[in-house]
Amino acid sequence: MPPKLDHSQVVDVYVRVTEGEVGAAINPLGLSPKKTGEDIAKETAKDWKGLRVTVKLMIQNYQAKVSVVPSATALVIKALKDPKYDWKKTKNIKHNDNIPLNDVFEIAKVMKPRSMAKDLSGTVKDILRA
Repeated sequence: MPPKLDHSQVVDVYVRVTEGEVGAAINPLGLSPKKTGEDIAKETAKDWKGLRVTVKLMIQNYQAKVSVVPSATALVIKALKDPKYDWKKTKNIKHNDNIPLNDVFEIAKVMKPRSMAKDLSGTVKDILRA
């Protein structure tokens, strides 16, 4: 049997969600799936509708603070300004548009802390390959 979880300490949980749908992965932590799902839906409905993004849940004392941690792919698709689509109905979408170089630099600045590149030029090259 695993050791008991101390609920006064801060626990970070990363959940991959689409449009606020939350699975049963948070249930063992003592959180209400309905309330947490509503919080995730509220946070992701603003800018990330139709995209699959990673959400960081900071859990302390049975309360979760939600923040979005977008991937490079999600940022590139958002920069393409594609229309919103239902990810359950449409599969294998082809994106045929261009992104301005300034948008690539902005994406690279967001991704720099999580990149393994030594400097910003390496991060830009990673974004261009994605």
